Amino acid sequence: MHETGLTSAPTVPPATAMEALRAVPWLCNVAPATLERLAGQAMVIRLPRGAQIFDQAEIPTFAQFLLSGSIELLAVRGDEETLVELVRPVDALLPAAVLGTLPYLVRARVREDAVLLLVQAEAFRAAVTADQALCLAMLACQSTQFRRQMKLAKAIRLRSAEERVGGFLLALAEVHPAAGGIRLPLEKRQIASQLGMTRETLSRTLPAMPDHGLRVVGDTLFVDDIAAARAAFPYDPLIDGRDPITPLSSSGNPQ
Repeated sequence: MHETGLTSAPTVPPATAMEALRAVPWLCNVAPATLERLAGQAMVIRLPRGAQIFDQAEIPTFAQFLLSGSIELLAVRGDEETLVELVRPVDALLPAAVLGTLPYLVRARVREDAVLLLVQAEAFRAAVTADQALCLAMLACQSTQFRRQMKLAKAIRLRSAEERVGGFLLALAEVHPAAGGIRLPLEKRQIASQLGMTRETLSRTLPAMPDHGLRVVGDTLFVDDIAAARAAFPYDPLIDGRDPITPLSSSGNPQ
């Protein structure tokens, strides 16, 4: 799937909870007093690749915001893990579970060294109840996450395996243009999971990509003909890309 419209992570990771809250662009309309109260119940943590943040079935104790790095959300059954989504900054980790005091449906693990802001869940829920701007910001966050999953569901149901793989590789080429090769951001089994197919289906599909100007050798993508790739896998805004998190203002208009 074509990925565009990502919210940029802070260039320099914030050192304090208040700096972290201010680094979340879609919290910009929240009252300073609310941010101060949240900062008093929050902390910034840095986690290395492979660190587990929470497990499925756990009840959230923190509202968590990803400021840099990336997080894998994994569905688990026994010893089997399947990638549901790769979360990129700036985003909140499963806020629906936090706000509803519900068990997490997936496991979260650090893919790339991450910086997160953790806010005590009870204090966060109280602030969402009391501050309209924060409530609207979290509504926008959850709405964007819902649309992201709906786009993924549409792609899986409406596109062939070749179209899904081609769209994924083209998006990678568009985001990371390079004269040489582009390293795949995930293991092939994880790419297959994210695209709703088996590892075997992905392996059978990749040999067809050179016909469309894209070539994968090992874990590296080479772009031989970007125009051919764009023609073969055209961008569809109702399936592709990532919508920005844009809260409504109290007047009902996006900020």
